[in-house]
Amino acid sequence: MIRRSFLHSTLALAVSFGCTMPVQGQELPRVVVLATGGTIASTYDEATGALRAALTGEEIVAAVEGLSELARVSVEQVANVNSRDMTPAIWLELASRANALLAEPDVAGVVVTHGTDTLEETAYFLDLTVESDKPVVVVGAQRAPTMADTDGPRNMLNAVRVVVSDEAVGMGTMVVMNGQINAAREVTKTNTLDVETFQTLDFGLLGVADIEAVRFYRAPMRRQTLVLPADVRLPRVVILSEYAGSDGRMLELLLEEGEVDGVVVAGLGLAHVSTPTLEVLRKVREAGIPVVVASRVPTGRIVPLYANNVDLLSIGAIQADNLSPWKARVLLMVAMTTTGELDRLRNIFAY
Repeated sequence: MIRRSFLHSTLALAVSFGCTMPVQGQELPRVVVLATGGTIASTYDEATGALRAALTGEEIVAAVEGLSELARVSVEQVANVNSRDMTPAIWLELASRANALLAEPDVAGVVVTHGTDTLEETAYFLDLTVESDKPVVVVGAQRAPTMADTDGPRNMLNAVRVVVSDEAVGMGTMVVMNGQINAAREVTKTNTLDVETFQTLDFGLLGVADIEAVRFYRAPMRRQTLVLPADVRLPRVVILSEYAGSDGRMLELLLEEGEVDGVVVAGLGLAHVSTPTLEVLRKVREAGIPVVVASRVPTGRIVPLYANNVDLLSIGAIQADNLSPWKARVLLMVAMTTTGELDRLRNIFAY
């Protein structure tokens, strides 16, 4: 059973004071929810003794008290999967639908419901590929609707509050959870279970959706939009993780099988790789395949300080600035749909 009475008085206050309400006779803004599954859509499955994505987007929206006072909300079910099964094919469907919807004059913005495992990757993909200035908010939950302290309805309410806020225009794709607004490029999941899991470790959140109002305090300065071709095919980009004793052998096998279009390295420290891995990456570059080096360290950007950095640059590797390996993979996939030229790819990552 979906709980409909959680924190009723708190949400009522949020609706009363937290949003710009339309004047009498003015039509409410239109918001479209694109549902994809995840914990926010999960119920307890007695057969397996575990949670699984089962609720529809319509059911998620119906559980949120006060939502109809903020916007005219409609729902489209794009997928219903746990986010471990999110795919680039679903990304393309989401981006295509979001672009089409946001081109409609009466649509204020789009909310995407999503599982939290890969939420930040989907959000960054949409930030790169949605062409409108209208806001897109990706939202999820850490606690399922059948739990007494579920955070899904509150997160959903706040997502719509942000979408209809005038301050959200031009902010790109955002992640809104636990009353906090974070930029898609910067946000990451930091805890397996806590509700305050999505954070921007280096720079902090963009703003808040608290009990009184939606407020922004800074803007994402390093956003970019890359228009996808009409007949787009996303390349196969793999992530190679470095660790003590790594040798790049798994990547070499993929190269021999011809199963890789691009490589992102989750490097050590300032994106360093072992000597054996460097030799494998040299082969990858000789095959004309782009290589991007990121760091497995959660904060900080990459600068060519050590000889290993210089060696990587000398073979044509691209530095990922402060992008995480999985965000760097998303950017490389999108960038490669428009160019294969190394200098242009490098400029995209340096933006």
